[in-house]
Amino acid sequence: MKSRRNILVIAAICILIICGATYYYFFSSMSAKDTAEYVYIDDDDDLDSVTVKLEKVAKPHAISAFRLLARNSSYAANIRTGRYAVEPGEGAAVIFRRMKNGMQTPVNLTIPSVRTVERLSAILSEKLMTDSASICKALKDEKTCEELGFDTTTVICMFIPNTYDIYWNTSAGNLLKRMKKEYDRFWDEERMERAKNIGMDPIEVMTLASIVDEETANDGEKPMVAGMYCNRLRLRNSEYPEGMPLQADPTIKFAWKRFDLRRIYNKLLNIDSPYNTYRRTGLPPGPIRIPSVAGIEAVLNRTQHDYLYMCAKEDFSGTHNFARTYEEHMANARRYAQALNKRGIK
Repeated sequence: MKSRRNILVIAAICILIICGATYYYFFSSMSAKDTAEYVYIDDDDDLDSVTVKLEKVAKPHAISAFRLLARNSSYAANIRTGRYAVEPGEGAAVIFRRMKNGMQTPVNLTIPSVRTVERLSAILSEKLMTDSASICKALKDEKTCEELGFDTTTVICMFIPNTYDIYWNTSAGNLLKRMKKEYDRFWDEERMERAKNIGMDPIEVMTLASIVDEETANDGEKPMVAGMYCNRLRLRNSEYPEGMPLQADPTIKFAWKRFDLRRIYNKLLNIDSPYNTYRRTGLPPGPIRIPSVAGIEAVLNRTQHDYLYMCAKEDFSGTHNFARTYEEHMANARRYAQALNKRGIK
């Protein structure tokens, strides 16, 4: 009887040891950190490289458990790319299941208000597995743009500058499809109606908004600037029978791809470019940067006034003096030029 009791005690101890070891290796916290860490698995990874990446954030015993689980499954032959969270308190079994099933944690992708496709591609690639060359190639491909309802000069309109949850291993093609969905969601019935009321379509609104954004960083002033450009677009008189040119300095910078220019001299105004709004009337063929939401709303809710001219204020506040006549404008321009000269800005 006593012998049987001893056997039961030993068996119970063994079971407890096995249960404890199982819990320790497979279910106790895998993370060696106090906060969530992320492991990025790409196309080139195999089981060894995945393990190396995990070793940077995980405890040694959990790595052993992960290797055991991988060896006894098809994981090595079916590694899923993606961004995977290693949360404090989660065991190797939980994290292994997540990685085996491709249960990623999305990244927060913020669309920047940048000027060129090349710059946009570079910034996006820093947050995604796909490289900048693949993104840039897709954005410059006429067929791809056409399938999305744009061309290579307007495709940048798709990128509404907000923050989106998106999977790290999203391909360039799927990224563009996602951005098109966000574009369609942004341009809802209410915004479409407001655009129609000012005689523009969404691309025209965003093109003008990009100019407004370049003219001023002051969100409160943007509706005034938008109103001035709308006045120019609609003006028809003996002097401007085909309409008054926008004469927007930021479009000249874009045409030359010289975004560091502080002053626009007459010699720069003769560039043969569809973005030269001094030589061509109407809007340029597409945005000169990704317009901000504030810029878009400024165009849709432009201030109605009768100003036709504006010039940066001589106090360098970032705001502008507005004028109804060319004579008033030239007086403002002289004051600003004097201020530039005083500061030695060329």
